[in-house]
Amino acid sequence: MDLHPITVIEIIFTVTLINTLFIIAFLIPKTKRKTGLYTATSITALILLFFIIRPFWINYHVSVKKEQLTFYLEKQFPNEKWQITQNVGRQYNPYIFLVEFHNEKGWKYHFYVKNADHIRQNGYSQPDSVEQIEGKHQRKDW
Repeated sequence: MDLHPITVIEIIFTVTLINTLFIIAFLIPKTKRKTGLYTATSITALILLFFIIRPFWINYHVSVKKEQLTFYLEKQFPNEKWQITQNVGRQYNPYIFLVEFHNEKGWKYHFYVKNADHIRQNGYSQPDSVEQIEGKHQRKDW
């Protein structure tokens, strides 16, 4: 199993935090130990719930933002076809989409989608074989 370094750091931090909570709960006086264990268990459950829910939360928001980007592209570039993809990996922002237009193969325009009212083209990548500096769909106000 290959884990991304960000995931490894999250796991190490979380395990350390949970272990520390339980060690503290066992070291406090017996009269308060039950409350300490209850608190440590509750925090552990909340952390686990966070890690279980987070991927679904991100996937939901990605699908909504992809739909918003599609509507934006339909308004900005009518009668054109495109393909929307994303960079894969924990190190990439899930809300940045790569758009490749069918009439401009190899060029990928990077769009950041905050919400339906805030969609910005914030970069592009061009194929290695192209000597052209500007793409057909590149923002001109940079």
